[in-house]
Amino acid sequence: MTYVLHYAPDNASLIVRLALDTLNVPFETALVDRAARSQRSPTYLAVNPNGLIPTLISPQGPVFETGAILLWLVDRHDDLGPGPQDTHRADFLKWLFFCSNTVHPALQLLFYPHKLAGDAPQACKIVTTGAKRLLRNHFSTLETTQTEAFGQRDITVIDLYVATMLRWCAIYGPQDRTWFSLADTPALARICARVEVLPATRRAQMAEGLGPTPFTAPTRPNPPEGSAL
Repeated sequence: MTYVLHYAPDNASLIVRLALDTLNVPFETALVDRAARSQRSPTYLAVNPNGLIPTLISPQGPVFETGAILLWLVDRHDDLGPGPQDTHRADFLKWLFFCSNTVHPALQLLFYPHKLAGDAPQACKIVTTGAKRLLRNHFSTLETTQTEAFGQRDITVIDLYVATMLRWCAIYGPQDRTWFSLADTPALARICARVEVLPATRRAQMAEGLGPTPFTAPTRPNPPEGSAL
């Protein structure tokens, strides 16, 4: 069976696209048109009741939640991360879930503060300020971590995840982005540089209009179809 990735340009589906392409497994894409709010359509909610992107249609049915998809692919294809019997498995799991359960939700707060604070501008500002503080701390943790789970010779799904989240910090959210600079985290910047030259990244650049330097000096996408927001 060929996988089907329900995606929107430069959404979390980008991480899954990079993983699928790096694994060299066949997959097709199905656009979720965010401009038309297709993620809330009955058709999409039938495969992902949370109305979030991405969803991967697999031989075992729909898989959603970015971390779950990535872990499922690692285990099914025995690549991009250690298997269940590997001595580095526990270390890999904790950092994968740190990305999906800790860093990624802080990004959601930064980009969509109204989901927590409502429409009150002052409340949204408080949420945004807190999200920036959290993210600075989280990236500092990743920067100083000594681990085999990411940032090593062999690319893992965590490298793909981290590079993509750093990309988003540079181009989305509040207009004042002085709080964030990739130069502040040189180890993470090296991850971005390595992910940027992957063959999978070149194909994602074409498919999602990511620009010439999507991770080291990102710009807003110009996708051939769909909308990032």
